[in-house]
Order: sequence, then C-alpha cells, then structure tokens
Amino acid sequence: MASAKYYPPVGFHFKVEFQGLSGVTDQDNRFQEVGGLSVDIQTEDIKSGGENRFTYKLPTRASYPNLTLKRGLLVDSAAIVYITDAINTMEVTPITLQVTLLNEKHEPLQAYSCVNAYPLKWSLDNFNANDSKVVVESMEWYYQYFKIL
Repeated sequence: MASAKYYPPVGFHFKVEFQGLSGVTDQDNRFQEVGGLSVDIQTEDIKSGGENRFTYKLPTRASYPNLTLKRGLLVDSAAIVYITDAINTMEVTPITLQVTLLNEKHEPLQAYSCVNAYPLKWSLDNFNANDSKVVVESMEWYYQYFKIL
C-alpha cells in the first residue's frame, strides 16, 4: 500500500479580501505580509480553600490580536479610501477581512474570515534618499474573532 507524501503549504501564496467594501480591485487584495491570525484563551485563577499546592485555572474567553497587513504602497486603493474616511469622520462601518491561503494553481486551501474588522492604524515606511527600496504601507485592523472556513 503506497502512501501519498504530504507537503505543508507555503506561506507566501495568499490573498486578502475586503468583503463588504465597494470599489475594491484585485490590486487591493495583494499583500506581502499578514500577521495577527492567532487566538489565546484567557484564564482566571481560582484559589481553593484548604488547597495550598496550586490554583485552578479556568478558561474565561478568547483573545485575538490586531491584524497587520503590509504591502507596497498602492496609490489608487479603495481600502485606503475606506481607512482615511474612517479616520477623518470617525464613522466606522465594520467589514469582514478574509485571508485565503492558495495552492500552486491559485486555488483556495484554507481561508480565515476576520469578523467585524475596522482600521486602527495606517502608516508608511520612512522615506530615505540613501535606500532604493519599495515604499511599504502598513495597516492595523481590529477584529472580534476569526473563523476558519
């Protein structure tokens, strides 16, 4: 009986989709780095009367870090228009950000749907006349939780 070899997927072939945002092009979905897809279970320490050797740790809730997205500066971006509108007017309409890992045929392997996301920060790398590198823009997003699709 021959067994198939399993090769883990590569982490450099992915896309990010801004669901519920109008005017988004394929260029908006291309990023060089995504960070913050993780979850921690918070706990509460409970001390038991008469038991002094240890404390009980009971799970309380899940905690999700902010999602960070980095890419080369995109001059005409619907996502940046959404972010600057949210910053300037303080009227934030949460959207869903979906990060999809792709295979070599550009087909989805697994997707992570970040629910009720809104922008917290936008920044550019420093401009430096001594470096010849691409200008990278960074976005930081809050999200309530993510689902694996």
